[in-house]
Parts: sequence; structure tokens; C-alpha cells
Amino acid sequence: MTATDPALTALAQGWCALSLLHGRIEARIERALQAGHGLSAREYSLLDVLSRQHNGPGGHLQMKQVADAVVLSQSATTRLVTRLEDRGLLTRYLCDTDRRGIYTDVTEAGLALLAAARPTNDSALRAALDEASENVELAPLVRAVEELRTPV
Repeated sequence: MTATDPALTALAQGWCALSLLHGRIEARIERALQAGHGLSAREYSLLDVLSRQHNGPGGHLQMKQVADAVVLSQSATTRLVTRLEDRGLLTRYLCDTDRRGIYTDVTEAGLALLAAARPTNDSALRAALDEASENVELAPLVRAVEELRTPV
């Protein structure tokens, strides 16, 4: 295979299209969440992931799991958690069974903000996908996203 191999070129074009779609969606969501709720897309994502935790065995996520879920490094996730904690949207406390572990929970204020922001996020996502579906290169990716289902 060479750098000009058509298969590699097609693969690179597909990757560029996917990256473009992601960038457009993220930018649209970011603007909407900032304007409507003073929340970044990453902050929203973190609150959403943490709000899905529960008490009991396996109910809380370790910081590495949270970082993986929001696609950030552990250090960036810790900084993000600290910012949200400073705003009163999260609390942290030590794990009862492993004093090295730290749990993070969404506060009532964080849950209220998340509930208010969720329709904004969903609407911005829908608008971004609708706009992208009009682009011949992005339309197949939009269809693929729309066909994805969350595993039960």
C-alpha cells in the first residue's frame, strides 16, 4: 500500500467526514448550552454521566471510569469535577470500603441544572444532525448515528 492508495484515501476521507460531523455537533451543543445554561458541553456530559450512578454495589464510578465516559484524561476530569464542585453542582467523598477511592455525586442543584439543560442539548443535537443531513458527505453518517441504539 502506498500513501496514494485509493482505499487509504477513502478511509481518510471517511475519517475527515466523521470528524467534521462531530465538530459541528459539538459546536452547536456548546453554543446552546453556554447561552441557555452557562454550561459547557463537557460539563453537561460529566453531569449526565454522574447522574446515572446509583448507590449500592457497582453503583459509583471510579474517576478513571468517569474520564473514559467523558473522553478526557483523568487529570482533566479531576479539574472539571473541581470546577463543578466549586459551583455547587457536585460533591465528593471518600469511599467507605477503599479510603483511596473518591466518589462524586451530583447535587440537587446539579440535577436541576441538568434537567433544565437536557432539552437544550437534545434540541441542539437534533438541529445539528438535521443540518448535517443536507450535506451529501455527512448524510450517511447522520443516518448511522440515528440508527444507533443504546444497549439495554
